[in-house]
Formats: sequence, C-alpha cells, structure tokens
Amino acid sequence: MMKVLILSADEFEDSELLCPMYRLKEAGYQVDIAAPEWGQIKGKRGYTVTANLALDDVQPDGFRLLLLPGGKAPPQKLRSILQVQEIVRAFADKEYLVAAICHGPQILLSAGVLVGRRATCYRDVATELEAGGVLYEDSEVVVDGNIITSRQPSDIPAFMGEIIKALSYYPNR
Repeated sequence: MMKVLILSADEFEDSELLCPMYRLKEAGYQVDIAAPEWGQIKGKRGYTVTANLALDDVQPDGFRLLLLPGGKAPPQKLRSILQVQEIVRAFADKEYLVAAICHGPQILLSAGVLVGRRATCYRDVATELEAGGVLYEDSEVVVDGNIITSRQPSDIPAFMGEIIKALSYYPNR
C-alpha cells in the first residue's frame, strides 16, 4: 500500500486536513497522521482525527508525500520543533513530495527547504516567506519541483489536483 503522512497538531484548519485526507484515501493511499504525541488532535472547528504516529515514530522512508495543513496554531507549534524540521528536511532531501497549505509553508521555511524556491501561502504569511528568501507567488497553487504549496481552503481543489498529479509522476517509494 502506498503511504502518505500528514503532520499536524491541535487547532488545525479542519478543511485543510480533512479534505486532503479523504481525497488521498479515495485515491487508494494509506494516510498516517503524526503529531507531537499520538492520540486525538482537534481542529479549530471541533473535528477530531487520531494521530496514529508520534513525531518519534516517523520514518520518512516508505512515504510518498508529506502534507502540512494550515491553521495558524499547528505551524506555530510545530515549526520550532527540531524533530519536525528534520522530518521535513528528510522528505525534501530525498525529493519525496512535500505539500503545504495556508500557514503550513512556515514549517518549510523554518526547516530551510524553501530558500530560492517558488511558493505560495496564506496572505498574512507572504512577507515572512519573502524575507526568508522565498520567491512568493499569489496563486491558488504553486509547484516547484517536489514542493507544492497553496494559499487557503478555497484552493484545496487545485492543491489536491496537483498533489494527485504529482503522485502519479513520482516513482513508487
């Protein structure tokens, strides 16, 4: 079974985690969710999902995609965790697919994988990305090699379209 990893924490933007999770499951992927500790995490609007992995359990090999949903809180909580940065760098260094939406690109910025790359994000984060050496584009989805970024919930159809397309291009891992 092909596997994808969603990395999140409490206060995630419900649609940015749930819509990709269900779309990936529909496409036949096993979706694992990792959080600082395994167990339930709760979205901003009250939906819950079960993180079946703690950060300590994450082994990037075997996954085809790392997805980082937004909501302001998870990126703020996760971006400063060294383990999270190491996971992101491991995916990026091996040229596995990495996708981030809304505030999610802040985690990519903290991990140092966006410098000199094209990306988009939620409008309130754009200045921070530009200051960090990112070539910001205000588009519903931006694909730069193995990194896919998007701005907000209304962009999820375009975001997921590019993710599904990219998953079919990249060899099975």
